[in-house]
Amino acid sequence: MALDKTEVLDGLIEIIVDETGLDSAEITPEKNFADDLDIDSMSMMTIMTLAEDKFGVEIPDDSVGTLHTVGDAVDFIAGA
Repeated sequence: MALDKTEVLDGLIEIIVDETGLDSAEITPEKNFADDLDIDSMSMMTIMTLAEDKFGVEIPDDSVGTLHTVGDAVDFIAGA
């Protein structure tokens, strides 16, 4: 069963805010994790692990590197 993209985005933003301290208003689907949000690979792995737990999906480690934007992650999680 596919997850609702709006719910995934809201939940992912919550995780990113908790992990990084960024303002939620800064986090939009178009934002690049590394270039726009300054999220390094270690923090990205933590965020994706928390997302796996929150949404009950599996995000393989080799897929995390292909998730460049918040929207990429939302699409992947919603389609998992």
